[in-house]
Amino acid sequence: MDCFRDIPLSILAHSTHVRGIGTFDNGIERPRVRVTLATSIPEAVCQQINLEYRDPASICPDDWKGREGEGILFIPRAGEDLYRIRPDTPKA
Repeated sequence: MDCFRDIPLSILAHSTHVRGIGTFDNGIERPRVRVTLATSIPEAVCQQINLEYRDPASICPDDWKGREGEGILFIPRAGEDLYRIRPDTPKA
């Protein structure tokens, strides 16, 4: 953990939530799941934080539907579902 001492704990916690439990063998992380971001974040930055990168323009959403048997889960509008605030939610 010494190598992460300058990183806020909330960021470390979030990385655990995204990746799940993994293992360390001889100081090398072996994640339980592989996370690929289709993003405008540069590929080099994704690799630096041990995430896969994919150019969003190369994705056709219909190609990913119905592939649960292959270990692929397609969630349409996932970010919208995760972060949508209901209209009846009181404002702080």
